[in-house]
Amino acid sequence: MSNSPIDAWLQTPQGRYILDWEQERFDEMVADIFGFNAVQLGFPRLDGLRANRMPLRFHYDPVLPAGVLGDAHHLPMAANSVDLAVLPHVLEFAADPHQILREIERVLVPEGQVLISGFNPLSLWGIKRRLAGRNAAYPWQGQYFSVRRLRDLLKLLSFETQAGCFGRYAPAVSQEKWLRRWHFLELAGDRWWPIAGAVYILQGVKRQHGLRLLTPAWQDRKARAKALAPAVQRIQKDGQ
Repeated sequence: MSNSPIDAWLQTPQGRYILDWEQERFDEMVADIFGFNAVQLGFPRLDGLRANRMPLRFHYDPVLPAGVLGDAHHLPMAANSVDLAVLPHVLEFAADPHQILREIERVLVPEGQVLISGFNPLSLWGIKRRLAGRNAAYPWQGQYFSVRRLRDLLKLLSFETQAGCFGRYAPAVSQEKWLRRWHFLELAGDRWWPIAGAVYILQGVKRQHGLRLLTPAWQDRKARAKALAPAVQRIQKDGQ
């Protein structure tokens, strides 16, 4: 398990408050996404692929020391080899989020899907980030992307955005007792101001215009999956 500031924050009441909601939403969204290969980048305490049933699911952690697993800006995966990519809070803390999205577009197969979670700048948590400043501790120093801006970025890379959801409406308090006292806002927020949730998850599908799929190349896809498996096993072994 990573000892990063992200990991430390996720063990706090505030972090668990966000983590529990995202884990439940990712479980719901990945359960019916099919294919052969799925990858999650970062956020090691969240298992965004545990409810998915693809034969090869692995976690690529760009937070670990350089040289162990590498860099999310340059993924060690072949083009058109991944069916599902899960990016929990990767873009907002990356040096070049646009490059990461370009890499995701490169490695995803046509009609492959990406699920991205992020902190919502148009929320009480977004206000807390602006007050805290860029030199604050995690998670307040991140570059928060609004859903509208993220949709525009995905559209430039030929992604079509589909399902999405917002959640967690309590103020960014740090003590568990105060989070419990603000719990009544959860149902009210979902009903009356859903776009003001502290976090969101957005789903994108890679579209390849002009592509005509005549028959599914099952044998070729199986071969890709088998070829990727040894490399993934080495990555996971080295990262232990």
